[in-house]
Amino acid sequence: MCNLYRIKSSNAEIAGLFDVEATAGNAAEEVYPGYPGLVVAEGQLRSMVWGFPLVLKSKKTGQPLKPKPVNNARTDKLDSFMWRYSFEERRCLIPLTAWAEAEGPKGAMTRTWMSLPDQPVFAVAGIWRASEEWGECYSMVMTDAADAAAEVHNRMPVILRADDYDRWQRAAPDEARALCVSYGGNVAIERTADKWRRDS
Repeated sequence: MCNLYRIKSSNAEIAGLFDVEATAGNAAEEVYPGYPGLVVAEGQLRSMVWGFPLVLKSKKTGQPLKPKPVNNARTDKLDSFMWRYSFEERRCLIPLTAWAEAEGPKGAMTRTWMSLPDQPVFAVAGIWRASEEWGECYSMVMTDAADAAAEVHNRMPVILRADDYDRWQRAAPDEARALCVSYGGNVAIERTADKWRRDS
């Protein structure tokens, strides 16, 4: 599942590419769960936190723990309570340049980046909602990986073609669900020696 992606364009450039208004808010070039990223929602480019908050309780004390960001929504789970209303009512686009997966032995995993060679910036399917913990937040919709991407991980983001951007955001749920398929175009794979964890 995707736990890291990057977007190398400025807010103004992204807003221009998607023909939307750029509102206030920023995001880093590399986006991690629990941190701000940029999404296209309701005709605006907005900054939201990547991941729906999941509040768990301590097994020792019974007290709530710090919320955990659930940043991937599997296509086969979109009818579950956590995702259903957002999928039906609040779908968004997540602009990105590439996404990464961890490869290699545990403790020595490295970053493998995947991108579309013919599209410097593209969009993947997202859903969003307001939360008490972090304000507006979003999750990336994932499906089965195909072709080159399947050599890296068994799942990949739902990559949307430009002519499906409007349909993903505004169509009825059944029509939007039909877009949740593996990407059939070329995916470029870039294996690196960069350690997966920032603190390692």
